[in-house]
Amino acid sequence: MSIRVSTLANGLCVATDTMNGVETASLGVYIGVGTRHEVAETNGVAHLLEHMAFKGTTTRSARQIAEEIEAVGGQMNAQTGREQTAYYVKVLKEDVALGLDILADILLRSVYDPQEFERERGVILQELGQVEDTPDDAIFDRFHETAFPGQALGRPILGRAETIAGLPRATLVDYRQRHYGARNMVLAAAGRIEHERLVAMAAAAFADLPPAGENGSEAARYAGGEFRAEEDLEQVHFVLGFPGVSFTDPDYYSAAVLATLLGGGMSSRLFQEIRERRGLCYTISAFSASYLDGGIFGVYTGTGERETAEMIPVLAEEMRAVTAPIDAEEIRRARAQMKAGLLMSLESTNARMDALGSNILIYGRPIPPDEISRCIDAVTPEDITRVARRLFVGRPTIAAMGPLGGLEPYARLARRFG
Repeated sequence: MSIRVSTLANGLCVATDTMNGVETASLGVYIGVGTRHEVAETNGVAHLLEHMAFKGTTTRSARQIAEEIEAVGGQMNAQTGREQTAYYVKVLKEDVALGLDILADILLRSVYDPQEFERERGVILQELGQVEDTPDDAIFDRFHETAFPGQALGRPILGRAETIAGLPRATLVDYRQRHYGARNMVLAAAGRIEHERLVAMAAAAFADLPPAGENGSEAARYAGGEFRAEEDLEQVHFVLGFPGVSFTDPDYYSAAVLATLLGGGMSSRLFQEIRERRGLCYTISAFSASYLDGGIFGVYTGTGERETAEMIPVLAEEMRAVTAPIDAEEIRRARAQMKAGLLMSLESTNARMDALGSNILIYGRPIPPDEISRCIDAVTPEDITRVARRLFVGRPTIAAMGPLGGLEPYARLARRFG
């Protein structure tokens, strides 16, 4: 593996991860802005802008964009997160120049045609409706809103229907002009890539990209609390969480190993105790989500109304149990699971591109896989106990949807961790 990084005159970072054993390449432009960089009145603009980038430029229609990339068998997509937005293509090695040209075109020369804008507004309203009809997706939006109320970090990435319905086209143009600057962006590529050639092509393709781009956001303020929605569903969708750790927190890897040990697979504590031994749910998992200045640690499960009353005390008991000494073999198994996932991802050009672009935005440098492996291996049983004691205290966040007759009051559940 060979990672190289260069910076263009306008400040755009170009990073490549060369994989000589493949015949394809993945290229992506990563921008250090997302939902956190919106005000309440424009919530959803980052995601709408991502959609509109594919709807025509000064040189290509929306159809031509799709036809050109698919004519060479390529794939193109984008994603919006709370702190990053990415646009990416995957092509055969001989079509890298075309992929790069299309990326630059949609980022620099999108026209946001008024008719396309209204059509895509309708598409996103349909997407919002689909999420609302999918409670195991919608519950996480409610969870974030409850954990971080009244602030950008807690708002849904897709926005809200009333906001999207009223967004003017000028808001998209303003958002792009303020945030899409070279010093706030990374061009990342992985696969059959020649670094110097890509740098030269990028210098020409992105010559008109302005250097400055805003990426400031309000600080994360965890509050916690409760969201309950009594709905006519087959299952109770339930998320329980606490303040987590940031990307740069010394406990970042300890929290990640804790999430794997607690609910990261079929051998995890929650899966074995709550699903396998007691049969109280079909799915249960734990997660550690990090941001630049904070994070959230949580557990999600879907269970029946009758099972809820029995499951909640068991869930709390299992979470408290990891604040006691942990068996070294259990830690070893969780670390092995994480490292295997890391090594398997190295076979994917998309995964390596994504790691490269995201890590440079977050840390200012690529993070080699062997460094990540060492950090995972360095997590000890004592670290797990310590970080669990650090996290599972204070005011929890609870989000629940479905038939909630068996869900105990918030105060009683909170006392289980007091």
